[in-house]
Amino acid sequence: MTDSAPQSSPEFHDIRSFLYHEGKLDPDGARRLTAQALGACDDGELYLQYRASESFGFDDGRLKTADYSTDAGFGLRGVSGEMTGFAHANDISEGAIRRAAQTLALLDPAQSPPAPPPQRTNRHLYTDANPLDLVPFAKKVGLCAAIDAAARARDPRVVQVSASLAGSWSVVEIVRADGFVATDVRPLVRLNVSIIMEEKGRRESGSFGIGGRYLYDSLFEEPTWQRAIDEAIAQAEVNLRSIAAPAGEMTVLLGPGWPGVLLHEAIGHGLEGDFNRKGTSAFTGKIGQRVAAPGVTVVDDGSIQDRRGSLSIDDEGTPTQENILIEDGILKGYMQDRLNARLMGVPATGNGRRESYAHAPMPRMTNTFMRGGPDDPAELLGRVKSGIFAKSFGGGQVDIVSGKFVFSCTEAYRIENGRLGEPIKGATIIGDGPTALTRVIGIGNDMALDEGIGMCGKGGQSVPAGVGQPTLLMEGLTVGGTAAA
Repeated sequence: MTDSAPQSSPEFHDIRSFLYHEGKLDPDGARRLTAQALGACDDGELYLQYRASESFGFDDGRLKTADYSTDAGFGLRGVSGEMTGFAHANDISEGAIRRAAQTLALLDPAQSPPAPPPQRTNRHLYTDANPLDLVPFAKKVGLCAAIDAAARARDPRVVQVSASLAGSWSVVEIVRADGFVATDVRPLVRLNVSIIMEEKGRRESGSFGIGGRYLYDSLFEEPTWQRAIDEAIAQAEVNLRSIAAPAGEMTVLLGPGWPGVLLHEAIGHGLEGDFNRKGTSAFTGKIGQRVAAPGVTVVDDGSIQDRRGSLSIDDEGTPTQENILIEDGILKGYMQDRLNARLMGVPATGNGRRESYAHAPMPRMTNTFMRGGPDDPAELLGRVKSGIFAKSFGGGQVDIVSGKFVFSCTEAYRIENGRLGEPIKGATIIGDGPTALTRVIGIGNDMALDEGIGMCGKGGQSVPAGVGQPTLLMEGLTVGGTAAA
């Protein structure tokens, strides 16, 4: 979605008015100011953004929160060697940009020719107008109320229902000193349902979320929100029957889809370019080496339509693409933004991302997943004499240097003699990414991406991200729990 004069593109002509309005700045002025500000730099850009966002929280039969906000601003970044200068403001005007440019005067002059611009593309993942205005306020509140009523009617054990609906719509423009201009439109919606059920004095919860980079329409379709209720109630019911989780080293069967968050945290961050350029990743210097079991192929792909982590272009203007990180167990490459790619002598991969105009870009994941394999998931279950099945995960932590991770299970079961046993509560999966990848002994043919709810944090910035994987059988993982194995 790049064009040296994108204002001539009909689908973006009106959209760009969110960035250039009130006579404070026009596209020609943006290019002129950027060329002046970055004239002595290796690289950099002016990043313009307009964002509208809203959220509704419905709890215990009433609307508890309703927020709506708009924000617009710019970030001006100059790069010289390994040094970066960055300034931002929430005022898109010539005066504000000129003041921000003074920050870049602190950089040493570039010692090499300017970096070439990103590759151009005409691919548009999203071109829709602001979706927040297309659905009336009353209809959004009505959806939350319908979810609350339907969940309570579904089962008398339901004692609390929380429903939340959130949406945002953003338009960004990247302007470079060499005249390159790229514009992107980014919708994002999400629906969450949380249920608390009580039985014989015991209370347990279940939750389900769904979303992606599309309009509200599908979230308002009854089968969609009814499925959210069903999934949340089913998880709460399972947890009502759960017993204390075992502890010890054991075989673990991971479900497809959302459990890929373990892959995202334990493996994905260690494959980002900045950590590897600085030598702080467990995967540093291992390109071409075996880092995982045969059959393990890990991909990051920000170009998949409608997915939460997808973008037409990254936040530096580079088109997103499929990046094969690990192929059949062999490390093939890292995810790169422009700065780290240039310093490492490799191409940028479309992974330069930032939370907003107030943040500088860094290499980040988009949609990161493991490809499916040849195994029948039922056959994988049958292989397990004693272990656990982890169907869904909650929060987790990872240390980038060592790759060590800890994840809590929100839904898990004992496995005995190839059959699912009782649900367990309080299970955690403990290990380290590089070792865990070598302990994969079965890869299902049921690869699935998550439902579209993930957020990724790094360096104080949060961005939407997608995960996914097939059913995975792994041996020798440490399971934390409160019962003996």
